[in-house]
Amino acid sequence: MKNVLLIPIFFLALTVCAEAKTAKKGASVNSSSEVIYLAGGCFWGVEDLLRKIPGVTETRVGYMGGDTKNATYNLVKTGATNHAETVQITFDPKKLKLDDLLLYFFKIHDPTTPNQQGNDIGTQYRSVIFYTTDKQKDEAEIIKQRVDKSGAWKKPLVTQIVKAPEFWDAEDYHQDYLQKNPNGYTCHYERKLNF
Repeated sequence: MKNVLLIPIFFLALTVCAEAKTAKKGASVNSSSEVIYLAGGCFWGVEDLLRKIPGVTETRVGYMGGDTKNATYNLVKTGATNHAETVQITFDPKKLKLDDLLLYFFKIHDPTTPNQQGNDIGTQYRSVIFYTTDKQKDEAEIIKQRVDKSGAWKKPLVTQIVKAPEFWDAEDYHQDYLQKNPNGYTCHYERKLNF
């Protein structure tokens, strides 16, 4: 008799768990949101500035564009994996146009220095726009040309525009780093440039 009572309770528990997982998964997916990945040096500073833009709904830092699966900071920091420190940006295109986001991106890092931002040197600090749609690719190419032709940067832009490969989440202590450590290291700031 005890086993007969346990079976309905077991199935009820499975149903509740499945519904909770579905709700959680659905809550993080918004059909009006768009995702793009930007790399412009140490991801702490890039994330900290991009998250403050109205229309950005979520940021995550991680590793992208390299040859190693399950990338970790200890591997990426050697420069041997070819990953770039990257920020995943989820934004609402009704509140933030992609071209405005990209123009801001070109103001907060130096897109003319190959594999370097300030004192940070290595392929992991290169400038890259990892696009997720053909429309993003087209817009990124237009904005890059606009910024290059403006002469605001005295040297040619070296920013790569690449289809987004797999994104590897950085370790928890890297997420929201400058919010947790307000006096932490950053070489990023908004430059007063006109494009």
